Amino acid sequence: MPTTQRATNRGPAAAGANRRALLDAARRLFAEHGYEVPLSAVAREAGVGQGSLYRHFPGRLDLALAIFEDNYAELERLAADPHAPGAFSQLWRRIIDQTLESRAFVEMVVEARRQLPDVKVVNRLPEILEDPLRVAQAAGLIPRELSVHDLILAHRMIYGVIVTETDPALARSSALRALAMVNPALSWSDDERDTA
Repeated sequence: MPTTQRATNRGPAAAGANRRALLDAARRLFAEHGYEVPLSAVAREAGVGQGSLYRHFPGRLDLALAIFEDNYAELERLAADPHAPGAFSQLWRRIIDQTLESRAFVEMVVEARRQLPDVKVVNRLPEILEDPLRVAQAAGLIPRELSVHDLILAHRMIYGVIVTETDPALARSSALRALAMVNPALSWSDDERDTA
């Protein structure tokens, strides 16, 4: 009688890969369908069992907060060398792209802060932006009158544009247009090269 090979459960050895797969799947599904996507669909998309999902992320908010942490870690890596060519531009563009990609998570965390005041979500953007902005301003690439506070305010306005855009396909172009209205130095066209 022929034997069939079964997939081997790698247990704890697969934990890191499973966590990454769950975060990637959640990003995709929540971006496409909003934060009400069933968590079972996230597990299925990631190719892991629901038990694995709940071991890593006991609830939907835990998943959202993990995405936030991933986003901040990526931005901190981009900001680590503020003197690199195009450092500010790459960082600012990635902040806007993350906002477009993670808008469902932002909604969830904003709502959680209202309902669960004990949930701590630290806004690390001011610190992340500080050095790259200063270097870009010293090089004459960004107007000196723009402060980190101004950038945070512009980012909040762009978030408002993104979540109120009735056609998701237009969210990116609407956000870039709004940025150009705030200050042309903060906007770009997608065919431009990084310069700031």
